[in-house]
Amino acid sequence: MKKSKISAIVFLCLSLICAYISGKSFLNMHKEEPIVKGPGVTEIRMLSDYFPKLKDTAGDTEIYVLEGEKPGGSMLVLGGTHPNEPAGMLSAVLLIEKAKIESGTLYVIPRTNRSAFTHNDPQEGSPQKFRIKTPFGERWFRYGSRATNPIHQWPDPDVYIHASSGQQLSGSETRNLNRGYPGRVDGTFTEQVCYGVAELIRKEKIDMEVDLHEASPEYPVINATVAHEKAMNVASMAVINLQMEGIEMGIEPSPINLHGLTHRELGDHTDTLALLMETANPAQGRLRGKTDENLVLTGIDPIYVQAGEQGRLFVSFDETGHPMKQRVGRHIAGIKEFINAFNEINPQNKLQLENVPNYEELMDNGVGEYLLNPQR
Repeated sequence: MKKSKISAIVFLCLSLICAYISGKSFLNMHKEEPIVKGPGVTEIRMLSDYFPKLKDTAGDTEIYVLEGEKPGGSMLVLGGTHPNEPAGMLSAVLLIEKAKIESGTLYVIPRTNRSAFTHNDPQEGSPQKFRIKTPFGERWFRYGSRATNPIHQWPDPDVYIHASSGQQLSGSETRNLNRGYPGRVDGTFTEQVCYGVAELIRKEKIDMEVDLHEASPEYPVINATVAHEKAMNVASMAVINLQMEGIEMGIEPSPINLHGLTHRELGDHTDTLALLMETANPAQGRLRGKTDENLVLTGIDPIYVQAGEQGRLFVSFDETGHPMKQRVGRHIAGIKEFINAFNEINPQNKLQLENVPNYEELMDNGVGEYLLNPQR
């Protein structure tokens, strides 16, 4: 009997330890990484300022506003639409912490699907966070999921039917933010977030929007800009300039019959010039090995090297991989060239962006060199 009690106490203690560890892990997924309000940030708003129904929900998220002293054009940058594509979110953070606007206004949302940052995909073996080295130590960032947390929207239907078009997709896509645009006032949680973003664009009359993504090296639309037909002039000029700078970049028209995505629906349902960028990230692919922090940061995977040698990928791939600094560098370079192209077309309504590192600087110095110290 005494032996049984001792065993029971031991098992109880082990259970409590497991519960503590798992509970701490769960709470850490809801802890947000610090983002420093840079010198160019003039105001921080919330998405619920544009769609009050989101207030006090996991769909409400910060909008960093960088307004210049002079009037001019406006741009919205969406990071974190898919939180398991971290270069988009990190590019948005870099803009928040470094950029200054001389004329016009830049709006940046680093965590567009805030809910999706509160969990990840355990079946993928994904890390919960990754760290960036800086001159003052390490900064940490969460690695989330492609989809809204099911605790905020459940259950998934067998078939997801896009409300305004009738397009049918797998039921799990109902929690994919980039399948829910233009959103609905009384739609699902995810569709309401989409509606909030569309309302921000409409109410602020934002001239241009870019949604930052990453994709697997075997995906056909990779290292590319996808543009709504209204934005094709800006995209074409930007892509030509990027290629002249030695940055390989393709261009794809937004498919008319593919609905729910920013580059289609925001172009159709608002006056903005809707753009989307994809960078090559092997952590997104099906050929990858262990999905750990190292893969996320270095973009190095031996199987992808072999696949590249066999011509099975849509992007070049060698032992140097596609590191985070390169992927962020491509996003930042693209944003700068979109602005340059917009300014050339609209010389009376310029958006002037300053103090942002160029592609070569990011490749030479890394992203951490340009992040601020949250402890300062």
